[in-house]
Amino acid sequence: MSVIAEAPGYLQVFSDGSVKRFTPEIVFASPEPSPGGFKSKDVIIDPSKPITGRIFLPHSTDSGNLLPVMVYFHGGGFCIGSTTWLGYHCFLGGFSVASQSIVLSIDYRLAPENRLPIAYEDCYSSLEWLSHQVGNESFLREADLSRVFLSGDSAGGNIVHQVAIKAMRDRALRLKIKRLLPIHPYFGSEERTEREKADQAASDVASNDMFWRLSIPEGFNRDYYGCNFEIQKVSEAEWKEFPAVEVYVAGQDFLKERGVMYAGFLKRKGVKKVKLVEAEGESHVFHVFYPESEATLLLQQQMSEFMKSC
Repeated sequence: MSVIAEAPGYLQVFSDGSVKRFTPEIVFASPEPSPGGFKSKDVIIDPSKPITGRIFLPHSTDSGNLLPVMVYFHGGGFCIGSTTWLGYHCFLGGFSVASQSIVLSIDYRLAPENRLPIAYEDCYSSLEWLSHQVGNESFLREADLSRVFLSGDSAGGNIVHQVAIKAMRDRALRLKIKRLLPIHPYFGSEERTEREKADQAASDVASNDMFWRLSIPEGFNRDYYGCNFEIQKVSEAEWKEFPAVEVYVAGQDFLKERGVMYAGFLKRKGVKKVKLVEAEGESHVFHVFYPESEATLLLQQQMSEFMKSC
């Protein structure tokens, strides 16, 4: 049995189809206030799949006021990652305090065992779960379902786009998605960008291609609609209903070019409000690796301001 795909320190895929994941430091949820001023609780979205989530709630809130809800999808090339990872736990807990919002972070099923579009379906089901849990789940008692926001990083930023399209088409959904906040979104295509063609980008290209190869349905290439956002069929009328978007990119991120292209694409399609925000000098998903850095605190502030401006 040989290793056929590997992300050192995170993932190995073997020739018999088995997968080994290496879990970094994790944090358990706690209903007691943390030093950061938030509480957390794990919930089951769908036990049959399984899909789980973690809710973050600021310890101190304005009594009697309902709170907006941020639904967050973690990154990891669709193949790794979890809301239980230390970086995500600290970033999202801190964000719930900074934005005075409830954060519901989703652990969807991972590829290659569960190839796309399963991640999209799992994450969309979290919205359906949320819409029926406000009266049942104690951590959601103050949730305002008329102010729901979608965010996620890397592959999670990609998921934000797909979940938003599905939600826009679902007239029965009992909540309102106000805005989208994709962070360093992970997209691609068969056609290489100028940065991807550069010799010094060879290792990044190989890594990206591996994750796409593991996550795209068998028989498809990188022009699969979940990879190449220009392929998916969305009508002109639907684009006009698409929520406002703030796309966050990092100056030193190999995926910056794709994020810039995504923002430009949305503008050309007539999305009413699209803004691009760059963290100069920062790398891919820096907020997960350095959840207490000045750059991360600034990102939390920028996201909070975008949420409050609607």
